[in-house]
Amino acid sequence: MNEQIIARHWIALAAPKVAPAVATSTVLILGRIWNANGAEHSTGNAALMVILAAGAATAGAFAAAGHGGGDGVLAATAFATSGGLALAGVAGYADDLPLPLLLWVLATAVAYGIAARYWRTDRRDTVAYERQTTVRREEHAHIERVEMLRSRTQIEVARESVAYADALAAALTARATLPGFDPQALTRAGLPELPNPNQ
Repeated sequence: MNEQIIARHWIALAAPKVAPAVATSTVLILGRIWNANGAEHSTGNAALMVILAAGAATAGAFAAAGHGGGDGVLAATAFATSGGLALAGVAGYADDLPLPLLLWVLATAVAYGIAARYWRTDRRDTVAYERQTTVRREEHAHIERVEMLRSRTQIEVARESVAYADALAAALTARATLPGFDPQALTRAGLPELPNPNQ
């Protein structure tokens, strides 16, 4: 009935699925670039990343514990920022690549775990909306069919009434031309009074 006429491009469909891996990979790459440019074994740079990560985590905790249950999106964003800063700090400070890669794998797995929860919720909401839309469409289609049948029935009844009235009028007219026709007898029988043809 009202089908979607705009098809989404495959990139638009795949983008949410690859976003967590792209985000954690970007942080790892930037951390290693930072490592190559002098962050390796730099106490000041490590302290800066620890302070920034702790600040983001604290902001996430305050957002989660806010009035009325807190803002989940803001808290998740703050905690994701904290994790990203911690990963960037380790990637920038560490000598070798195995520890940053291990943290990257863990961060990516956690990101997909969190994202999967939102994807499931979004999918449930989408399915529920589609079901409600289908039910509404079926109800409207049913009402439309019933109204169409009712209107057709009324039209058929009206046609039959007109045909019956025409036949009755033709019969009465033919009967009035016969000899010995008494219009008062029809009136006494309960039929409507007919005009007198002799007047």
